Amino acid sequence: SEQFLKEAIFSFPIFRRSPDMTKSPMTKSEQLLRIDDHDFTMRPAFGGPPIPVGVDVQVESLDTISEADMDFTMTLYLRHYWKDERLSFPSTNNQSMTFDSRLVKKIWVPDMFFVHSKRSFIHDTTTDNVMLRVYPDGNVLYSLRVTVTAMCNMDLSRFPLDTQTCSLEIESYAYTDDDLMLYWKKGNESLNTDDKISLSQFLIQKFHTTTKLAFYSSTGWYNRLYIHFTLRRHVFFFLLQTYFPATLMVMLSWVSFWIDCRAVPARVPLGITTVLTMSTIITGVNASMPRVSYIKAVDIYLWVSFVFVFLSVIEYAAVNYLTTVQERRERKLRNQLPCTCGIENPDGDMMMTTCFSDVDPSAAGTYGMPENGARQERILAQLTLADSQRTSRVKTPRGYVNVWIDTHAIDKYSRVIFPAAYTLFNIIYWSIYS
Repeated sequence: SEQFLKEAIFSFPIFRRSPDMTKSPMTKSEQLLRIDDHDFTMRPAFGGPPIPVGVDVQVESLDTISEADMDFTMTLYLRHYWKDERLSFPSTNNQSMTFDSRLVKKIWVPDMFFVHSKRSFIHDTTTDNVMLRVYPDGNVLYSLRVTVTAMCNMDLSRFPLDTQTCSLEIESYAYTDDDLMLYWKKGNESLNTDDKISLSQFLIQKFHTTTKLAFYSSTGWYNRLYIHFTLRRHVFFFLLQTYFPATLMVMLSWVSFWIDCRAVPARVPLGITTVLTMSTIITGVNASMPRVSYIKAVDIYLWVSFVFVFLSVIEYAAVNYLTTVQERRERKLRNQLPCTCGIENPDGDMMMTTCFSDVDPSAAGTYGMPENGARQERILAQLTLADSQRTSRVKTPRGYVNVWIDTHAIDKYSRVIFPAAYTLFNIIYWSIYS
C-alpha cells in the first residue's frame, strides 16, 4: 500500500520530473547547433552584406579617476546581439539555450576591443564571467563582465574647479564596416548605469552614447562606439586641504605688521615659517598631479598667495633697513652736534641749558617729542634760523631742533594694502573660476 501511495503521488503533474535532455546523445549542444558542420572562423553570411552587431552596456561601477595617469577604471557588462543562422536549431517551444565560455571558443563572436585601453580583463571568479544565449532562429546574445582602464585626456587648466568628460571607445579589431556594422542597439537607452555609482572626488553628471567612423590608413574604416560620461569635481575637499591653509598662511604673515620692527627674533621666524609652509603646500598639491605644461587654477592661487607671503618678508626687510639707516644717520649727526649751551629759547622765556652733544640719546632731544607713547625714530636735522633777532645772548648762525619722522609708516600702510589687495584677488579669482 505504501508503494502504491508513492506511485499515486508522483503520478500527479506537479511532482512529475521533466526528462533530463542531457542523457540523450542526440541532444548534445554541439550536435543540436551543428557546430561541426560549419566553419566558424568566418563571420556569418561571409561574402554578403555586413553583419549588424548591436551593443548595449550596463555600467556596474566607475572605480577610479587618476589625474596623475590621465586614465579611469570602469567595470561593465558588455552585451552583443547578432544573428548567425548557422546556430539555428529546431524547437517546439521557442526556448533559448544558455551556455558558458566553453562554447564561446568554438563559434564565431565579434572581436571587440577597447580603444586607448591600458589594461582590461574578463572576470573569472569563480568561473569566466561569460554568457552565451542562443535562440532557435539563430539570434545570439553574448555577454561578458569586463574591467577596463582607459585613457582620459583631461584639461586641468581649471583644476580643481574643473569638469571633465571621458570616453570609453569600443571597436572591432579585424572587421571593417564592409564586414561588420557596429551600432547601439537602443540608442542612448542602450547605456544603463547603476544608481549606486558614486565617486569621492567627482559628481557624475551624465552618461551618453555616440557612434562614429574611425579610419586607419592601412586597413580602412571601422565603426566605433563611444560611451561618454561627464564628471564635475567636488571642490570642498580642496577648500579644506589647499585653499583654506594657503589663505590662513597669508593672513598669518600679516601679523608681523603689528609687531615692533625692532623685534627681529619675532618677525623673521614668522616670515620664514609662512614661506616654508606655502612651499610645502605647493609641493604637496603638485606631487599628485601630472607635469603639464600649462598653469592650473590652483597654481595661480597658491603662487599668488606665496608672493603675498614673500612680500611680507620683503616688507620687514625694507623696514628694518630704513630703521638701521636712520639710526646710523642720527648717530652721525649727534656726534657732529656742537654744544648749544647758552642759546636762548626763541620765545625768550626759557633757556636751553643742556649740551646735546654730551648727553645720552635717550635724554637728548625731548623738545617737540610726540606724546602718543609710541616709539618713533628721530633725526637731528641742522636748520638755519632765518630770523637772527631770535638769538640775543650768543650770536650763532645756526640752531638745532628735532625733526620727527615715523619709520613705522610702511607697516601702517601694509596693514591696509596687503589685506585689501588679497581680498581683491580672491574676488577676481572666484568670479572667474566659479
